[in-house]
Amino acid sequence: MESTQENKRSLRILVADDEESIRFVLREALEGEGHIVEEAKDGEAAIQALSATEFDLAFVDIRMPGISGLEVLEQIRATGSATAIVIITAQNTMDNAVEAMKRGALDYLVKPFSLAEAMALAERASSTRALQREVRELRREVGRSLSPGGERLVGSSPELLDIFKTVGKVAVRNVPVLITGESGTGKELVARALHTTSLRSEAPFVAVNAAAIPRELLESELFGHERGAFTGAISARLGRFREASGGTLFLDEIGDMPVELQAKLLRVLQSGEVIPVGGREPVHVDVRVVTATHRDLDRAVREGGFREDLLYRLRVVPIAIPPLRERGADVSTLAAHFVERYAEELCGLDISMAPSTLAYLEQYEWPGNVRELENAIKRALVLATTSILSPADFHFLEEGGVTEPEGIHLTDLVTETVRSALTAPEPKEIYRLLLEQVEKPLVETVLRHTEGNQIRAAALLGINRNTLRKKIADLGIDLPQRES
Repeated sequence: MESTQENKRSLRILVADDEESIRFVLREALEGEGHIVEEAKDGEAAIQALSATEFDLAFVDIRMPGISGLEVLEQIRATGSATAIVIITAQNTMDNAVEAMKRGALDYLVKPFSLAEAMALAERASSTRALQREVRELRREVGRSLSPGGERLVGSSPELLDIFKTVGKVAVRNVPVLITGESGTGKELVARALHTTSLRSEAPFVAVNAAAIPRELLESELFGHERGAFTGAISARLGRFREASGGTLFLDEIGDMPVELQAKLLRVLQSGEVIPVGGREPVHVDVRVVTATHRDLDRAVREGGFREDLLYRLRVVPIAIPPLRERGADVSTLAAHFVERYAEELCGLDISMAPSTLAYLEQYEWPGNVRELENAIKRALVLATTSILSPADFHFLEEGGVTEPEGIHLTDLVTETVRSALTAPEPKEIYRLLLEQVEKPLVETVLRHTEGNQIRAAALLGINRNTLRKKIADLGIDLPQRES
């Protein structure tokens, strides 16, 4: 009964925003619920009010004259104040979301927000003192800000905002994180965000794709090996665990790891020690393990393809990334981001997109998720003939991308080619022979499409221009004659 009464008590609330209309609307709504409300029109006034009076809750705008909302948040948290602070802003970015949560915000609201959201936060503030203490500890444990460099998560959808918040809360906790989502959703970007916002950010971030390494080599890749441990081991190797010492080891496609190796990984996670292949003495390792998969690991456990005890060990904190089709608000943001990023490199023009183009892209399903959208933008830029991308520049999406003739499947052709090679009297160099058969028609077809323009051909193939030139020479490809 005592906690119920506490939940219903009136709160003392500060509304700090340089927009008078925002202050007025929030004050009217909150006072209508019986709360006591004061106002501040800039950051300096907010700090003075919060220092002079113990408020239960404060709504603080991130951009105000003078001191910013994040600076207000940090200064007030440094005093040990128990005031729960909600950051409000019209700038919905990953940096803002992560920084707000890292510095101890109760939550993060994006303008325009509903009054129902504000009222819900007022109710939450009256009953979450424990949560407030936890996020204050989170702010004290982090002395760093989010690194702005490298690949970034981009988006403004509520789904992605929730992921940003989780990254901000979890980054400094030395616990395993399992990231799930379809291919192309940006699982490695989330892993890198966890690393760059952690206390390990100065140490290495080492990524390993468990599905891309032959199973007989994966153990050596992860744990290292001693010289002479097996044929071809002419020198010792540290292994990825030791290479990531002090930092983060990202194991992508963990669902494809062989079961027999899963047991060895579990032992390392339990003991904090690795034994190199061919070695006898365990070596201590200090790494944070983040894993990712597009597979349903619970189903894999039921079917015997994944160890249940390993799943529990890896999934201390799960982060699920929704497919792009379920967060349509991110399509326009991502499209604009990719245009800005690649326009000068791929076409040398100041390119923009018509509103009708953004609407066209938003209605597409994007089965390949963010990766498909990025490649579609690249293709449109390479082939652009004007400074404005129109829906016509993306009509190739309706064609289904790269398709195969009905009844013929590329995987079947590859399988039959390999089987034929294996029946030869002395089969050898099958990998090289198959690559040559695939690469030459691939490169020739793209070059014909671009009428010999190697810059556009390299962009469509997703390779460097120098790499394309080398392949043309190595494969003996005759360049098509361009029309004069």
